[in-house]
Amino acid sequence: MDTRVAMISIVVENQGDIEKLNQILHEYGSYIIGRMGLPYPKRNISLISVTVDAPADKISAMTGKIGMLKGITSKALYAKLQEGCSEETD
Repeated sequence: MDTRVAMISIVVENQGDIEKLNQILHEYGSYIIGRMGLPYPKRNISLISVTVDAPADKISAMTGKIGMLKGITSKALYAKLQEGCSEETD
């Protein structure tokens, strides 16, 4: 299956749906390469960066679900790599 490498940026302005956000990230956990979260108390927000290697439709579905959460926004930035297979070959 062809996959894309992408960075998903998430801004959490409302902590109310953070549990739902974590459920979504868990749902797509098999595609996640890494995740970094930074709280920013001065502005009362959290910034999360998630790196994925997944089919484009899965990335779109994940960012769409995250974007529907109240007070949480997300955007995906795709690497300019050719689509690749997630399975290793000899």
